[in-house]
Amino acid sequence: MTDTTTLDGGLARSSGEPPVPTPNAGPERMRIRRRLLITLAVVLVVLACSTGVWWILVGQQTISTDNAYVAADSAEITPQVAGTIREVNVADTAHVVKGQPLVQLDPADAQLALDQARASYAQAIRQVEQDFSNRDQAAAQVRARESDLRKATIDYKRQAQLAQAGATSDQNLTDARNVYETAQANLVASQKTLASLQALVDGADVEHNPQVLLAKAAVETATLNLFRTVIRAPFDGVVAQRNAQIGQHVEVGQSLMIVVPVNEAYVDANFKEGQLASVHSGQSATLTSDLYGSGVVFHGRVQGLSGGTGSAFAVIPAQNATGNWIKVVQRLPVRIELDPRELSEHPLRVGLSMNASIDLSQ
Repeated sequence: MTDTTTLDGGLARSSGEPPVPTPNAGPERMRIRRRLLITLAVVLVVLACSTGVWWILVGQQTISTDNAYVAADSAEITPQVAGTIREVNVADTAHVVKGQPLVQLDPADAQLALDQARASYAQAIRQVEQDFSNRDQAAAQVRARESDLRKATIDYKRQAQLAQAGATSDQNLTDARNVYETAQANLVASQKTLASLQALVDGADVEHNPQVLLAKAAVETATLNLFRTVIRAPFDGVVAQRNAQIGQHVEVGQSLMIVVPVNEAYVDANFKEGQLASVHSGQSATLTSDLYGSGVVFHGRVQGLSGGTGSAFAVIPAQNATGNWIKVVQRLPVRIELDPRELSEHPLRVGLSMNASIDLSQ
């Protein structure tokens, strides 16, 4: 017995027969497919036009690179006087402010040197005061010798007149001449003594005498050396690479630690040489860091372009004159100054990676 099924339109078929296709199903699918293709084409055209407009208005006016890193003008802390470390007041990662003591050297030697310099200064003042006194004494001696010479001159002239009149002996005339010549010699000697003492004190008072000034400079030098036994932070920042240890004897110029001014950090963005034709100082820049992600955007301005590429300043520079030369696209560091307010809200550290974009439309 064969089962029958009633079809649309009143037609019947047995259950074992294949279904009869609807006459309008094929054209309907084609219309749907055509509409989808047209919609997709319109979307693609709109996207292409939007991309073209963006590139003309924005894309051509912006250059970007992910080859950018945070940098700062760090200070290497070194002692200016030799000594033994007595105290170390900071550790790595510590925040410090300008003028804060970092390291204390033993001040005993510097204090002794200061005491000795002060004693030498006092002695120099006394010596110069004595030179002034000797000068005044020599001047008085000159005046006395001048008086002796005037008296000897008068006596000699009187004896000479008496000798011409035959009223005195030749011996008296000779004695008078000897006294006169001795007075002349004594006057010359006293004048030379006065001149030598005058040279020691001439042109300045006690406080401005060269000998006193030299001793005073020694006191100031010793005072400065004592002050330098306390090593202070040159600016606000974070301590890094601390090498100072209590009891360590350090020499002048020996590295003790580094202070990084994180609030004055900047970015060196290394753009390809083909991107830099329109880059100049003052252009605005936007940056993001891998530390905070794309949710935190830093704003800055171009400070300037480096004087040479990284390879030009390398320890072993490229030898482009050799025969096996291969051209490599060079990168030039561009210094970007960051907004201090944004830096204080989201501090950065030296060496962190950044993504930098510069607006060339300005």
